Amino acid sequence: MQNSVMQEEISCYWRTGYVTRREGFFMKWKKFTIKTITEAEDIIISTLYDIGLEGAQIEDKIPLTPLEKEQMFVDILPDAPEDDGIAYLSFFVEENENNLINTDEITANIHRELDILRNFMDVGEGTIMVSETEDIDWINNWKQFFHQFYIDDLLVIPSWEEIQPADRDKKVLHIDPGTAFGTGMHETTQLCIRQLKKYITSKTELLDVGTGSGVLAIISLLYGIKHAVGTDLDPCAIEAVQENMAANNIAPECFEMMIGNLITDKIVQDKVGYEKYDIVVANILADVLVPLTPVIVNQLKPGGVYITSGIIDNKEQIVRDAVEAAGLEVIEVTYQGEWVSVTARK
Repeated sequence: MQNSVMQEEISCYWRTGYVTRREGFFMKWKKFTIKTITEAEDIIISTLYDIGLEGAQIEDKIPLTPLEKEQMFVDILPDAPEDDGIAYLSFFVEENENNLINTDEITANIHRELDILRNFMDVGEGTIMVSETEDIDWINNWKQFFHQFYIDDLLVIPSWEEIQPADRDKKVLHIDPGTAFGTGMHETTQLCIRQLKKYITSKTELLDVGTGSGVLAIISLLYGIKHAVGTDLDPCAIEAVQENMAANNIAPECFEMMIGNLITDKIVQDKVGYEKYDIVVANILADVLVPLTPVIVNQLKPGGVYITSGIIDNKEQIVRDAVEAAGLEVIEVTYQGEWVSVTARK
């Protein structure tokens, strides 16, 4: 999930690629902006990574949470317009004499991916605007807004900040923004973390579906589980997970990554394995959890726990219905802000 900054009185979410400023001259960028809806933000960003769009800025009118305001060191924010459910996703592609951008081709590819997504979810208007901008220093922009924070007893800290003496005996997750994936700040991630801590043991085999940066699996390993497997649609997740494993001293044999669609790909299902996992965690949108749930039942051991989040509050019932229809017993529903986590047992 994502962190936020305030820009022109709207909530803006930034996911950054590994783009840096070159000293001595400006870089030019083609900007592709998609008009969509807030509920489709994350899955569109993940999908468009497949066609090489590796960074996104999200502009919407979702109010900032108290934690996000705290991370910005701002006590009073200007009045923002009411949330209308509309979001603008902007992707930036560098253009220079060695890399001329074919805007028509990229636009056509975006339209194709949006049309595929429309088969199973609402993506809103889906129009695309193309413009040009200059000199975006993504990484340093991130550093202005992302600072260490706590999730209960866990300290989450970026590489450019130091652990204070008072925190040296705490569990520490080392992670930087700078990929398309989560850092742990978003409510849905925190809901999953708190549920995981209730159920993991030293013998836990964990499956993290839609693992992204690997945050949930890595945190579970820090708390002592036996082994984790992560799946994701986005090949970029491999590099993100490897970097975060290295930053947190996770041994390679403890966390295995697999790329592919667990919902539809029998090869991926076979590779992941059946009745193998004590816990399956999926921090994904509700519209993806619905088709995922009847599949993931096969990966869970009898008695295994299924932890879900990424569920906006008005989608809680459809996820609960999907969980129960798959033969799972709902054992707990937890809330943070407008987000929901549904935990069930096989």
